[in-house]
Amino acid sequence: MPAMSRPERSFCRSGVWQKVARRLVPWTTLGATFHGDVLEIGGGGGGMAEALARTNPDVRLMMTDVDPAMVDVARVRLARYSNVAVRQADVTRMPFADATYDAVVSFLMLHHVIAWEAAVDEVARVLRPGGMFVGYDLTDTPVSAWTHRIDGSPHRLIPRGAFEPAVENAGLDIEQVRYSGRNHVVRFRARKPR
Repeated sequence: MPAMSRPERSFCRSGVWQKVARRLVPWTTLGATFHGDVLEIGGGGGGMAEALARTNPDVRLMMTDVDPAMVDVARVRLARYSNVAVRQADVTRMPFADATYDAVVSFLMLHHVIAWEAAVDEVARVLRPGGMFVGYDLTDTPVSAWTHRIDGSPHRLIPRGAFEPAVENAGLDIEQVRYSGRNHVVRFRARKPR
């Protein structure tokens, strides 16, 4: 999997993103509550992980990203949180055993995984029975496509209506899917059957 583009790396490290991340977690998680072992895939510089750690001090959070530069940034940012670990990992071949996590969160990263359906399959594999997959991502709109062509980042945007069957094919039950921002964003919550 490729690393982030230079503009995306800069944005994920910025103070602006850190402020936005704190406000985004409640909106993106659709009111979900977290417990136990939580995995964030594609966590970039750790902004969302930091927001999750602050609001959920009792969870054990593993933040991953494929980009070693972003993993280094996240390790520094999250070092003060004893309940957070950071690891480099490819979301399409995660180094975790089956049924390891109570929740997997994904914040605006699946569209950077060309084979994002394989990432969804891996999420289902590492979730425990009853575990939750929650987050948000960009959909395939002209604005999103233009933005990603400009910044040069590898991507495969998610067409409206394509996410739901991929989640179901992975063996997860959809609890909520909401399209927002004139269909530019999809928020989702799904659960692995018990």
